[in-house]
Amino acid sequence: MAIELVVDEKLLGTDISESLNLASRIVQARQIINTPANDLWPEKLAEICITASSGLPLEIEVWDEERLAKENCGGILGVGQGSERPPRLIKMTYRGGGKHLGLVGKGITFDTGGLSLKPAESMVGMKYDMAGAATVMAAVLAIAEQKLALDVTAILCVAENMPSGQATRPGDVLTMRNGKTVEVLNTDAEGRLVMADGLSLLTEMNVDHIVDVATLTGAATIALGNRYAGVMGHGEAVSLIRTAAVESDELMWEMPLPAELRPLLDSDLADLTNVKIGNRAGGMLIAGWFLSEFVNPDASWAHLDIAGPANNDGGPFASTPKGASGVAIRTLVQMAKNLSSS
Repeated sequence: MAIELVVDEKLLGTDISESLNLASRIVQARQIINTPANDLWPEKLAEICITASSGLPLEIEVWDEERLAKENCGGILGVGQGSERPPRLIKMTYRGGGKHLGLVGKGITFDTGGLSLKPAESMVGMKYDMAGAATVMAAVLAIAEQKLALDVTAILCVAENMPSGQATRPGDVLTMRNGKTVEVLNTDAEGRLVMADGLSLLTEMNVDHIVDVATLTGAATIALGNRYAGVMGHGEAVSLIRTAAVESDELMWEMPLPAELRPLLDSDLADLTNVKIGNRAGGMLIAGWFLSEFVNPDASWAHLDIAGPANNDGGPFASTPKGASGVAIRTLVQMAKNLSSS
């Protein structure tokens, strides 16, 4: 099949190999995100990462449940312990020299809500709850293929959130990788629990910038609709992401982290809770505050809540098909390009 492109004369001879490479990775991510949960579980996603990385300058490390316990990753273990298909942490490392970019992706291969069970209609589509992990994976693959001059460490935090006799209960206390304890008041606020371990690991590595990507809150769609991703955080990473999003023609909007919301996460039993029961105000921002507990206060860190644009329930528009969109992949790769040339 031949494709004919009609372009401005000044663009004749332009090398589009990088664009084609990026497009192929976006399509790959969409296919993975669209895969039904009975065909995609934590171990399977790890296998996909290993296969996709073949032949590329990447190092892949997969932590099973025993390694996760040894490494004190209580968030990932706590979310995944209700499933018969145990959790995984997937570490992808690219060494191109220069700045060190850390990426974290939420990889809940299916989210029932755990013992805080979702209503039936809210459970439909929860195969998309691993879009953050697929986004990060695709970005690292594209960065490696383009041989960009920076180091990248990506942490994919992968679990299946299921109810069972072994599942985490509301009121249980989990210990995260960085030693902080979390009272789990709602097991359906699980994404922030797995992300806490990934953010802690990158913080230990003293990377220059951290970006996490997650379909984290339904509140994001209430605030921003279905086409804008929310950006929260502090330090240079926020402006780097905003610039890259504009250059990539992706819709992202910076949201605040209001100081008055942080006390809502105070706990009588632990360092913090994962939600404030009964509070419906600022849910996306409260989730951002939770994640901020697992990076240094002076870190260059940006949190992307892609719950709205990660999946398109309506008809296709522009370059976005129905189903998984692959949102934020272009932005992450553009940010990496900008860092590699700085």
